[in-house]
Amino acid sequence: MIIDIPEGQEPIGYVWGDMVPEIGTAAANFSLSVYAHTTLGLREFEAARLRIAQINGCGFCLDWRTDRDGVKVEEGFDAVVAAWRTTEVSDSFDARTRLAAEYAERYALDHHGLDEEFWSRMTAHYSQAEIVELTMSLGSWLAFGRLNRVLGLDEVCVLPTG
Repeated sequence: MIIDIPEGQEPIGYVWGDMVPEIGTAAANFSLSVYAHTTLGLREFEAARLRIAQINGCGFCLDWRTDRDGVKVEEGFDAVVAAWRTTEVSDSFDARTRLAAEYAERYALDHHGLDEEFWSRMTAHYSQAEIVELTMSLGSWLAFGRLNRVLGLDEVCVLPTG
């Protein structure tokens, strides 16, 4: 980690809240809003989030699983997401879920390559509002997961329990 964290301080809270409170608080509120106000299904939400985490390499993000009323994606879902190109479409990995993983990857690695063919597939499965929501979520995960990885915060943060 390249940021010095004072003894007894929680790393993300210190860096995001204490070091740059005017920016960090706004960033944290945006990040939390993505989870609190999403209208996307859990599987497509997690497919997009996990694909960004895989690209960023953020250890904390890779270990995290979004919980909705006690429901999380199953063990091994991360491997299915990593192999989105070859994962068979099924009840547990439908076209929306595959598109969410694909969009996440292309958003992070080849946003200039998002062509008419891709958008035709997206608009066949997602409403315009859902596309905007997913895009904002991708931006949050890409920026903040990468920030945590680059600064090494992901190596010292602990997943909450309970």
